[in-house]
Amino acid sequence: MDVDTEPPAPRDIASRIVTPGTLITSDPAYMRGHGTFVENTAIYSSVAGAVERINKLVSVRPLKQRYGGEIGDIIVGRITEVAAKRWRVDVNSRQDGVLLLSSINLPGGIQRRKSESDELQMRSFFAEGDLVFAEVQSYFADGALSLHTRSIQYGKLRNGTLVTVFPQLVPRSRNHFHSLPCGVDVVLGVNGYIWVSKHVPASTIEENSEMIYSDKNEFISDDERETIARIANCIQLLNRLYVKITDTSIIFAYEASLGHAVKDLLTQDIATDLAHAVNSRLDQQA
Repeated sequence: MDVDTEPPAPRDIASRIVTPGTLITSDPAYMRGHGTFVENTAIYSSVAGAVERINKLVSVRPLKQRYGGEIGDIIVGRITEVAAKRWRVDVNSRQDGVLLLSSINLPGGIQRRKSESDELQMRSFFAEGDLVFAEVQSYFADGALSLHTRSIQYGKLRNGTLVTVFPQLVPRSRNHFHSLPCGVDVVLGVNGYIWVSKHVPASTIEENSEMIYSDKNEFISDDERETIARIANCIQLLNRLYVKITDTSIIFAYEASLGHAVKDLLTQDIATDLAHAVNSRLDQQA
């Protein structure tokens, strides 16, 4: 195998990007993890990705991969099928997630057992094509994710646009719903689906909880549409140039983009310059 023969220093093991066949370490004290293989006691990468080390366990996290859900993840999904007492949800994973009828809030926040009449009007809650903001509750025996929307902050998504990014660029955090200073709400789904929409005050939803199942968008002005499009393009350029996508990086990209037209943000030169500007500000902040 044609690889580098000089192993990296131990402190450098978890600080680099590798390609398949790259020597990670020849120190026999380390154990191989996912994305690696052993040959003659040395550990090599089997995929292109970032090296991660936990104590003596060395693994490689692929740069591109399908979303693998964890309990507690906040995700954005699209309803693909209405079945018996459940909805199938595209969550950008190996298989669709499942949202049970018993795992949603009824209009008005009523707490009771779901009846046959509720099952008959399931499409009044979520229909095929609807986008939903939900949380991973558990796994089924076949590995499918079980979702729930039993919170006032979860439910049907309206008034905006969907942006798809690499799931590994969206870090898990305490809060995945952000109201940006520019008047736009962003839902950062850790499955790589990000929803960008017009800002709606939380008090408005609390006062009229039936809004969570409404199919009608509110009036969106031309300025609001332009701001939503600018934020969406900023997210796409961060994704294209492999920059971590957080509320902070989105705000930095938005501020740096104000000198350019929205339609020009995804051109190669401007996108590269904006990504470098975002990285510089993130480094300064760190």
